[in-house]
Amino acid sequence: MKFHKGFTFGTATSAYQIEGAYLEDGRTASIWDMFCGIPGKVHKGHNGNVACDHYHRFEGDVDQIKKLGVDTYRFSISWPRIFPEKGVFNQQGMDFYKRLIKKLRSENIKPAVTLYHWDLPVWAHEEGGWANRESIQWFMDYARACFQELDANIDSWITHNEPWCAAFLGYHQGVHAPGHQNMEEALKAAHHILVSHGQAVRVLKEELKSSTPIGITLNLSPVYAKTSSLNDQLAANNADGYSNRWFLDPVFKGQYPVDMMNVFSKYVHSYDFIQAGDLDIISTPCDFFGINFYSRALVEFNAASDFMYQGAYSDYPKTGMGWDISPKEFKDLIHRLRKEYTNLPIYITENGAAFDDIVENGRVHDAGRVEYVEQHLQAVHELNEEGMGIEGYYLWSLMDNFEWSFGYDKRFGILYVDFDSQERIWKDSAYRYAEIIKSNRSILI
Repeated sequence: MKFHKGFTFGTATSAYQIEGAYLEDGRTASIWDMFCGIPGKVHKGHNGNVACDHYHRFEGDVDQIKKLGVDTYRFSISWPRIFPEKGVFNQQGMDFYKRLIKKLRSENIKPAVTLYHWDLPVWAHEEGGWANRESIQWFMDYARACFQELDANIDSWITHNEPWCAAFLGYHQGVHAPGHQNMEEALKAAHHILVSHGQAVRVLKEELKSSTPIGITLNLSPVYAKTSSLNDQLAANNADGYSNRWFLDPVFKGQYPVDMMNVFSKYVHSYDFIQAGDLDIISTPCDFFGINFYSRALVEFNAASDFMYQGAYSDYPKTGMGWDISPKEFKDLIHRLRKEYTNLPIYITENGAAFDDIVENGRVHDAGRVEYVEQHLQAVHELNEEGMGIEGYYLWSLMDNFEWSFGYDKRFGILYVDFDSQERIWKDSAYRYAEIIKSNRSILI
């Protein structure tokens, strides 16, 4: 599989999942530190207190990234490292990221930085979190500080990672921090996150006059009805509205999908939290669009569920998360986005798979992950042959890490991490990814 000369190969992580050092150098608690302390919320009570100890081992981890041969590394900044208290800037926290970025730059690896990957400071949560409209201003203060301190050495910015997860898993389903189960809170949180995205874009471009590319990353799953029945088609429409359109439509069309506003209306007293001008802010033009893709969704009608759908049985091969392996449907998703939503350059900001990895004689033979990565990179190649404009691919994840409510039970890394010794071991997937990158570099020279 061949990729055009400007195509970017990368790998990705997020702060809470790898850094550890949870109370060092002025950092205070995030909602994930809090959530991990609630019995029954996280597998075996695991937490990110140490995780991969990346905070202390980042230089060695960058050496591993260099060995992979990628062009770019996507990581996130821990908000409570930067503002451990409301209105209180912490230079020590910022300096960690300056050291990391300096190391990346010294190895000719381009830093791609995500501002928000779910680790809201507890102080913000205690004032209502994302359900409080003031969160927009808190995020502006944080984003502005990051831009002012780091922008000169950043290759690209991502405002938010997967607002669907932050809002709906965190405030509606309750399986992510902060663990609430309130649909009205979730809709307010989603809206305020999206407004803060648009405001951050404006701060960087209009206030600070920066030319650094900025975008947002959405997790998208193409939805399919189990049958052609009217009920299953309705189920698929609602699932698509809940998972995809509620975020795509405001970002790219400046409006929320009316059919979903009707569906959600039984959970909200009114939509007055959507203020005049908000949708213009949300749809502020970006420089690129980030997509996290893992799997498709197959659904069927269920009159008893909130939105009249439930997951349906699928005979597709599965990852260790039980997710369908679906590179063909990934191509369907990109075709739809190009037809209905955007001509912006697309970056696949996450794609990868969890499997039950075992170390045998110092090696990890993760054939399932190797095949998954090959299939999806082949799909990217084919899409670009059709002119779909995918400019880069970030393999998730650089290394095994804290997998949110699954704790350390699920391994997405291409580097195996022994969480007792903190040893990093290359899996076959890491060797294969490095080989694919190297073969493309030789083609391009």
